[in-house]
Amino acid sequence: MNVYKEETIVSDVVESIGNGSLIQHGKHNDRVYLMKLNKRDATTMPVELTKMARAEGYTKIFCKVPKWAAPLFYANGFILEAAIPQFYNDEEDVFFISKFLSSDRLLNIEKDKLNGLGQLLYQQKEAKTLTSSSYNIRPLGIHDINQIAHIYDEIFETYPFPIHDPAFLKESMENDIHYFGAEKNGKIVAVAAAEVDRKGGNAEMTDFATLKAHQGNRLATYILQTMETEMLKQNITSLYTIARLNSLPMNKTFLRANYQYAGTLIKNTNIAGSIESMNILYKHL
Repeated sequence: MNVYKEETIVSDVVESIGNGSLIQHGKHNDRVYLMKLNKRDATTMPVELTKMARAEGYTKIFCKVPKWAAPLFYANGFILEAAIPQFYNDEEDVFFISKFLSSDRLLNIEKDKLNGLGQLLYQQKEAKTLTSSSYNIRPLGIHDINQIAHIYDEIFETYPFPIHDPAFLKESMENDIHYFGAEKNGKIVAVAAAEVDRKGGNAEMTDFATLKAHQGNRLATYILQTMETEMLKQNITSLYTIARLNSLPMNKTFLRANYQYAGTLIKNTNIAGSIESMNILYKHL
């Protein structure tokens, strides 16, 4: 999430380095994640991140960088895992590149789930506009924070960020992260967030969670439709998500909404109790 303040996240930390580049690192995800690269840091960042990862014993370095910076990282042993065309302001591509410092991190990828994903991609269907009379889909605000935190605490055993913490949620709202939810009988039962990069003209559709009693009602689809409408109103036209490879229903939600598959991040994120591979999917409005 775009919270530009040093933040303890279980054992991981988000902090600014160099000339304002933003990273997350720690044992929780066992990695360094370059979230935002300052252009002035481009030539030194690959070496600096490698030094940090080796010193701390991390087994992966994961970076989100504009296309022009990728060769600087390739020259230092990084590989491409995913790419989104015309990501920044409908012009510049973004590359998701990684460096593995342990062969174990590359082993035991979820091959059965990759096979399932292949079937989903082959069978991808056109998006359909859905309506639901029994749920109210709406933007969420400060007064909803405790309910949002409760849902995340119920659904996720572990998560890369402390989204179960009301204080963290409040700070994230103040940093251009917009929450949406499905409400029934006055109670929020499903949530998601749009993490907006206003300068880059893009947003990550993230943090989807539905209480178990309401799963199976396609609430993620309803919420996603509302989020897309709101992003378009705000002139945010490049949307993407980082979805768990192990959650084929969530991948199906995005594929049915005409998101395109951009690649798989191998053993990338500690979520739901273990480090899992993640898929990148995107859509241009």
